[in-house]
Amino acid sequence: MSTTEVRRGEPVTTVLTWEVRPGREQEFEEWAHGITRCARRFPGNEGVSWLRPEKGHRFHAVLRWSDPHRLAAWLGSAERAEWHARIADVATEISSERQSTSGMETWFSLPGTTVQAPPRWKMVLTTFLGAYPFTVLIQWLVTPHTDAWPLPLRAAVFPLVLLPTLTYLVMPRLSRLLRHWLYPPPDQ
Repeated sequence: MSTTEVRRGEPVTTVLTWEVRPGREQEFEEWAHGITRCARRFPGNEGVSWLRPEKGHRFHAVLRWSDPHRLAAWLGSAERAEWHARIADVATEISSERQSTSGMETWFSLPGTTVQAPPRWKMVLTTFLGAYPFTVLIQWLVTPHTDAWPLPLRAAVFPLVLLPTLTYLVMPRLSRLLRHWLYPPPDQ
């Protein structure tokens, strides 16, 4: 999904991949700290995290922005271009691996692919189909036993049970079951 496909005002997360020349990792990490400080001062930045490889030389930066327009402004900024010029002989950004998401797409990703996420209305409907039965079960089986608990603790039970169940159990199976509807072949 490109950043221009996300409506204005929605937070967006982008992953950038860097191939670092062998033996230049320390230089790259120093550069990464500097560009991260620069990005944090840029309007709309909500954080940058770097993932170091266990093996190999590919580093990943996870950038979070308040909206796609501010992310696009950062990606096209003179400041970022200056930082990139400093690292040209040390590392190369692999722009073909750049990925952006804005929400529940991670529940609907297909392993080993970079397929575009389904339309939001399909994600909402699929999530409802997965969440509703467990919501009823939690209300029926768990809620009666927590009546005496303080409200913040009672309120915590619902997401603590539902979210891991959806993330690890229900949504992967449901998205596989509905894959032909969620990801129709290109000719349809």
